Amino acid sequence: MKVTAKKNEQVANMVFASIYPLYWNRLEKHGRTKKEFHQVIEWFTGFHEDQLQTLIKEKVTFKTFFEKAKIHANAHMIKGVVCGYRIEEIEDEFEVYKQCRRLEKLIDELAKGRKMEKILREEKK
Repeated sequence: MKVTAKKNEQVANMVFASIYPLYWNRLEKHGRTKKEFHQVIEWFTGFHEDQLQTLIKEKVTFKTFFEKAKIHANAHMIKGVVCGYRIEEIEDEFEVYKQCRRLEKLIDELAKGRKMEKILREEKK
């Protein structure tokens, strides 16, 4: 599937605080901990717990959330299909949409029981 400017804008304008509990509920149902959840978010965005809670309280949009994030250098290693979109084929002009799908891929992997070492990608030496 192809991402459109309209789709990118819809996601960019979604409030992170409204999606965060949906992510957490999914992980909790699969027996994952909030510590693991936040570890994945911190690896991907650089936001530690306090920063994350501030952004939630401020009800920032995904656009602002990802603008403030320090996306991990290995984020390009997050590949696969989420909601019918192949992450590595999403054009760079739709950056917010791509980052959102990357985050969702990490959450999916955590929910499915993938080992943390695999989720937090490292370059092979």
